[in-house]
Amino acid sequence: MTCRWRATGAGPSDVRILALNPGSSSLKQALYEFPEGVLAAESNAIEAVGIRVVHGGSRFVKPVRVDDAVVEEILNLRELAPLHNPIAVRVIKETRSKHPGVPIVAVFDTSFHQTMPAIASSYAVPQDLEVRRYGFHGISYSWISSRVDTRRHIVCHLGNGASVCAVLDGRSIDTSMGFTPMEGLVMGTRAGDLDPGVILYLLRKGKSEAELDDLLNHNCGLLGVSGTSGDVRELEKSAAGGDKRAEFALELFAYRVAKYIGAYAVVLGGVDAVTFTAGIGEHSPSMRSRICRRLGFLGVELDGELNRASRTDERRISRGPVDVWVIPTNEELEIARMTYRELQLDRS
Repeated sequence: MTCRWRATGAGPSDVRILALNPGSSSLKQALYEFPEGVLAAESNAIEAVGIRVVHGGSRFVKPVRVDDAVVEEILNLRELAPLHNPIAVRVIKETRSKHPGVPIVAVFDTSFHQTMPAIASSYAVPQDLEVRRYGFHGISYSWISSRVDTRRHIVCHLGNGASVCAVLDGRSIDTSMGFTPMEGLVMGTRAGDLDPGVILYLLRKGKSEAELDDLLNHNCGLLGVSGTSGDVRELEKSAAGGDKRAEFALELFAYRVAKYIGAYAVVLGGVDAVTFTAGIGEHSPSMRSRICRRLGFLGVELDGELNRASRTDERRISRGPVDVWVIPTNEELEIARMTYRELQLDRS
């Protein structure tokens, strides 16, 4: 079953919060009015701003009110998210300039995964290397977890960047992305899981650090396998026309997602619900079918008609004992409500 959120506790009424969601090449934004958590009809009188930051490292375990020290620390983490953290800092600075005196809250993609146990967040390397698994897409996972009332929940955030998360009683206990957003699933242009020996091999073959960074982030994944595109929509068209490399790329993507779902069923001790979200998860019934047909042994059984229906709302698309949901993610609203909660804590 789904559940609705409403702010609780003492707090200001009719607070307008601007949510800013900067990506590597885009900036999404929305203005909400709290405590109702609804879109505001007008764009004036902003009382607070919430801004998504991809990497919070070990320092930021929850949303935090922005000051100069916070800005500096976010920038110091840029090596862990070079495509995102510097952009977030630029957005913060521009917002402070445009809205002087308005409180700004940084909301971190990594903070949702701070509940992972050490056995899930650790790599088998010496501790003095100070590397661990952080996980990403946490704002999206937080939103989805609030929409589905279930205990053992596997959420698949499938977009150009893609990951899977094992959620137990609303808390992350494992996720496929790790130290950086490069680990885990096959993605649009990212390789995902890769033997570290491959990196050493390519270095010995003369690849520079910059060339490897570009290769693994921008020229692998679906694009690298298919040789034509990292976009599932384009690959589905090509595969329907007989392109075998496109078909193989799609199957590889589905195989990797299904493998992680199976692994997380072990982590959770079973599964009560699987949810698909983000661009591919929400809009590709074909990919959902490719993934779920491998999961019958877990009790996953799609309803073909519901899966193919042209709808954009929250919906259950299964008929077996395991619920399968398609739920549009709403990172902007989640950023705004996390910001509102942080402001409530400041006033309590």
